[in-house]
Parts: sequence; C-alpha cells; structure tokens
Amino acid sequence: MQNRISSFPPIVDQESKILILGSVPGVKSLEKQEYYGHPQNKFWKIIFELFDENFNENYNEKIQILKKNKIALWDVIDTCERKGSLDSEIRNEESNDIETLLKTYSNIKTIFCNGGKSFKNLKKILDKNSEIPVYLLPSTSPLHTVSFERKLEDWKIIKTHL
Repeated sequence: MQNRISSFPPIVDQESKILILGSVPGVKSLEKQEYYGHPQNKFWKIIFELFDENFNENYNEKIQILKKNKIALWDVIDTCERKGSLDSEIRNEESNDIETLLKTYSNIKTIFCNGGKSFKNLKKILDKNSEIPVYLLPSTSPLHTVSFERKLEDWKIIKTHL
C-alpha cells in the first residue's frame, strides 16, 4: 500500500448554507492540489450548469462560484491509504471532524454527499441526533457511468435548499 494521503482543508465561510462532501481526493486532484481535479470528473461542470455560469478552468473562480452560492466543500476522510483513485481501495481511513465544522459554521443547514462512500462514512460519524438533512447524490466521478444529464438532474435538488 502506498503512503497516506490527506484531504484538503474545507472551503467554507460564515455564509455557507450547504455542505457538499466527497470521500477523499483522487490522484489527479492531489497532483493539482484542487478539489475534483480529474478532467473527466463532472463536479465543476455540474456546479457551473446549476448556477448558469460560463464554465472555465480557473480554480479560484470555481471556488468563488461555490462561495457566491453559499456552498461549502470538504471530504469525509481526512487521511487514508489508497492505491490509485478508487474509493474501494481506501484503507485505514481517519475521518474529518465534520461535527466541529457544523458547529463552527452553524449556517450550514443541509449536507449533500457526492457518491456512496462519502454518504456511508458520514452516517458513521455524524451524531445520530443531528437535525441536518443528508442527501446522497450520484457521484460525479467518471467511474460512475450515469450520463451527465442524469447526474445534473439529480444534483438540481441543491438549488431547492439555498
């Protein structure tokens, strides 16, 4: 197994109302030091479409679109061992402190999980008494072979929670 990998710091501010959680960055994202850095991952394309923005590759502008739309972004896994980018290859994982983030940023009222791994992990670490609704969205990963149109349609639920 390769060395441990670590997630990125959260993208969040006091205006955030929605938290989108992935599992942990893949190889391309780690190389670029950007959330959803794989060129075939549809995360950013979906975000731009949802908010009627013209797509561009500038990472700082991508972050600004999230912030402008009151969306925070993080991963459920802080560190783990993983060969490649598959969630199924994740071993010896340690969770990010999602509950402290939610207490610190109390404007966050809804959580959306980008794929099944983040959803399953979040359910294990989130307080059972949490009032915050959690939704499972189809993964934006190229390995999740649902069409872009289908993913976009499912992700539109985000706009109803802003």
